[in-house]
Amino acid sequence: MKLRSLLYVPAHSERFVAKAHERGADAIVLDLEDAVPEADKDAARASLAATVPAVSRNGAAVFVRINSGARQREDALAACRAGATGVMVAKASSSAALDALAGALRAEEAKLGRPAMSFLALIEGAAALLDARVIAANHRVIGLLLGSEDLATELGATPTPEVLRHPKLLLHYAAKAEQKLSFGLLQSSADYTDLEALAAAAAEAKAHGFDGATCVHPSAVAVLNAGFSPSDAERDWAQRVVAAAAEHAGAFQLDGRMVDAPIVARARKILGS
Repeated sequence: MKLRSLLYVPAHSERFVAKAHERGADAIVLDLEDAVPEADKDAARASLAATVPAVSRNGAAVFVRINSGARQREDALAACRAGATGVMVAKASSSAALDALAGALRAEEAKLGRPAMSFLALIEGAAALLDARVIAANHRVIGLLLGSEDLATELGATPTPEVLRHPKLLLHYAAKAEQKLSFGLLQSSADYTDLEALAAAAAEAKAHGFDGATCVHPSAVAVLNAGFSPSDAERDWAQRVVAAAAEHAGAFQLDGRMVDAPIVARARKILGS
């Protein structure tokens, strides 16, 4: 699943929901958690039956960020019934907890005759960060991302790019060790009006192997889609590598550099992006 841009949309906001399908994001994340006031959470959950189909009209995947604690199960079931691609599990703490959530969904999925829902695991605590590879290995999980503010609060830290860089890379390595997707930017993206800085942050994250990133403003979507896609130069290089590999049984030289199996594999991955 190609998920370069994941646009958060408050599930209770009719104004934002109405335009979400026009934004060009690979995925819409309908937020039932932090973006929704406590008094509006039940109504936001009930609205998923209408909002999930509405935001997916142009083909975007739809994830619902569900609350942790007592609301989690009912949020997930409502997302399932509405036809969401999956759920973003806030404060994901362990693979066992994800298995329990999957168990609560299984009967409903079978009754509806729909595919099993995918999980995006939002890691927001130190213990979960240290167990991230085990969480990534869960069969429902397709990707990991860091809840930076919550992690910083638990650590008693200031959520600066420098402080969060190491946790984000640890989470990235855990995801890739299990061949799952990894989302995030290593630089700050708080100022969504600074699109040049956002493009630089996306380029850096892509160089590290991140697959995409979340955003809260529609102006970021096009920047993330471009930033996490191969450039024309990368595609040209990959095509030449693959073409040359077809004529060589082993390692060979291209543009004065040695090309061997890992480089050919990288070129093929670029062409498949």
